[in-house]
Formats: sequence, C-alpha cells, structure tokens
Amino acid sequence: MNPNAGIIDSSIYRAIFGSTAMRATWSDEARIQRYLDVERALAETQAELGIIPAEAAAEIARHCHVGEFNFDVLRQATEHIGYPVLPVVEQLVALCADGLGQWCHWGATTQDITDTATVLQIASTLDYADAKLVEIGDHLAGVASTYRDTPMVGRSNLQQAIPMTFGYKAAVWLAGIERCLERSAQLRPRVLMGEFGGAVGTLASLGNHGLAVQEGVCARLGLATPPIAWHTVRDTIAETGVFLALTCGQIEKIAFDIKIMAATEIGEVQEPDGGGGRGASSTMPQKRNPISCAYITGCTAVVRQHAAALLTAQAADFERATGPWEIEWIALPEIACLAGGILDQAAFLLGGLVVHPDAMARNLRLTDGLVNTEAVMMALAPKLGRQAAHDVLSEIARDVAAGKGRLIDLLSADKSIAAILTRSELEHLLDPCAYLGASGEMADRVLARRDAC
Repeated sequence: MNPNAGIIDSSIYRAIFGSTAMRATWSDEARIQRYLDVERALAETQAELGIIPAEAAAEIARHCHVGEFNFDVLRQATEHIGYPVLPVVEQLVALCADGLGQWCHWGATTQDITDTATVLQIASTLDYADAKLVEIGDHLAGVASTYRDTPMVGRSNLQQAIPMTFGYKAAVWLAGIERCLERSAQLRPRVLMGEFGGAVGTLASLGNHGLAVQEGVCARLGLATPPIAWHTVRDTIAETGVFLALTCGQIEKIAFDIKIMAATEIGEVQEPDGGGGRGASSTMPQKRNPISCAYITGCTAVVRQHAAALLTAQAADFERATGPWEIEWIALPEIACLAGGILDQAAFLLGGLVVHPDAMARNLRLTDGLVNTEAVMMALAPKLGRQAAHDVLSEIARDVAAGKGRLIDLLSADKSIAAILTRSELEHLLDPCAYLGASGEMADRVLARRDAC
C-alpha cells in the first residue's frame, strides 16, 4: 500500500472516488503510450509522403511500446526539463537501431504530441461516460415504466406541493441523462480534433508537406483535422471539463432527491444494500446510510471546481502559454477519474434502487387532503375568481394547521364554497390519485423519445 497515494489512487478509497477504467485511461503508462501512438502515426505518415525513409518509420514504430521505456529515467528527466515528451523522444531515439531514430519527432513540437495524446484520452473518457450514461438511462427507464402510475407527493421548497407519480419523477431524471448523451454527441466533432502545427502552429518546418502530414497523422489516429492550430485556444479542453461537470451535476440532482427520500421520516426509497451491511453505522445497528449519494455529492463538488480551473486555463498567452496549459494536466485527469467514480456509483445506485410505494401513499395522505387544495382552488376559480379562491383556501388551510378541524369539514362548512361544490365533489377533488395531471403521459413521451433514438 502506498500511504502517500491521492484519494483517486488510494488502495482503500480508489473504487469509491474513481473508476478502474478512468485510472487506466489517465495513468502515466497510458499517457506515454498515447505519446508513442502519435509519434508512430507521425513517422508512418511522413514515410508514406517520402519525407523520412520507410525503414526509419518501421524502426520507430517497432519501438513505440510503453513497455520498452524506463520510467525512472523518464521521471528524472521530466523533473529536470519540466515536461515528459522530450525525455520520451530521447529514449525512443536511443531504442532505434542504425541511427534511424534521428527521424523521430520530425517537424513536431512538444505540444503537438501532448495535446493530441490528451484528445485520445478524452475520446476514451467520453466513450466510458456514454456507456455508463446508457446504463444509467436503462435503469431509469425501467423505474419510470414500472412506477408510471404510482402516486407520490411532489415537493416544492421541501414542502408538500401536489401529487404526481414516481414514474414521472424518474422520467424527469431520465430526460436529464438523455440530454447529457446529446451533449456528448454534439461536442465530439469539436473536441476530438488532433493537433499538429510545429513551433507556433504554422507547420513551417515541413515546408509544402505540412498540411498533408497534419491530415495524415489525424486520419491515422481517428481524429478530425484542425482547420488551424489551437495551441493556445483551449475552449475544447474546457468544454470537455464543463461537459463532465454538467453530467455529474445531473447525477448529483438524482442523488440529492434520493438521499432525502431515504430519510427515516419519508422512507420512500433506499439505496441497494449490496448483499447486506452496506451503509452500516459503527454504533447504530438500525442505520442504512445513503453511501452512494454521499460520495456522488462530494465528488461532484470537486469536479465542478476543477472545471472552473479549466476555464481559467483558457487565458493562454500568445502562441505558446506560460502556465495555463499546466492547469489542464492537473485538473482534467482528476475530473475524468472522479466523474468515472460518480458514474459507477450512479449505475450501482439506480440499478438496485429499493422503492416503497406504500410509503409514498402514506406520505401523500399525510395532510389529509391539503396536498390537493390547488385542485379545489381551480374548481372554484371560474365562479369565485382564482385569487379569491386562493385566499379562501389559504385561510382554511391555516385553520386546519391550527387544529380547528379537518379540511373536508371546513371546506363543506364554508358558505362560498358550499354554494359551488357539494361535499361529494370536494371529496373527489381531495383524492390525490385523481389529481396526477399528465404524469403518465409525459413519462411515456420521455420513454418513447428514448426508444426512438
């Protein structure tokens, strides 16, 4: 065990605050391999165009495997130079036989390799996020369908508002997740773009071959060709961070609802117990804490702050920046790893969510009809006027709260109300199950739209 490991790499916390896939994607080994992937694509493209010898490209490609590199030497050289690309190139040159390594990195600059490698890591991150969002969406679609017509109370400012269904609530969550997938698809053409421009982006070192090399490298790596260098125009990297922050924020909203609904006094849902004992207290045997919700909340706050740091990194000076670029090296990997952990927690949480319709029904009838006063108001409004009806019902609601009688009795005793509605009609209006609006139909729309995509 490494006692100095950060929370993402902690041998104890790593599965809570991160994900195995994202740690692998953003590890030192993966980063260096991505550098080498770019160097290989560069050499092969230049050999194809006749810029470097074919045997040089073959020899360079033969050694573009991270397992051949000495990480102790790489670490020491990086600490001295300030960045790892040059030390990687130096080792690659040394690995090549017959001096063929001299053709490595021909016409490139450090940032070309670093940025393109980062984009490849982003591509893997987006693929992982999309897969998890689809999984989360599947779970939510199941909940929305199963509980389409299950009545529960809607809440406003933590107060009971009017009835709705749990299927409707789950469909609201699902619609937000679906928008995250839409954003991912929309940002990919902008973000998954290679970088190859040389010293200040003009490709001057390659003469007339510059644009052809750029196109060839990007094509080999499966990335879009940039119309112009983006060395110090960092909106695409910032957009990636903001997208992940937005995605985590959508999940945090779901977790926030669930942890309040899981409170003892409400008891409408619970997190899955993972086979027993998950979320247990060290001293209170009865407790079952909403652990996934808690970690989603904590991690999302950090992702949000790191996304702000990426926005700061957009202020890059001239054609090569002095400092803002390095912000990305710190913030982006942590955003991706924490987001991976959040997505994993959400998939577990929603895949085994325990729902208590009986508690939903109990809470819906907790106020003995007060939750349906809007229904009564709207029935009275055509004859009394909406504001007048509102004022009458507000006064009666206060009397109920003061213990002066049941709502149905006070409504029936009010002369202005009794002149319009019978007691039987009032009883129907106070039935929560009769005031669900278009809850089911709107849940159906979200599910149908998802099925059509």
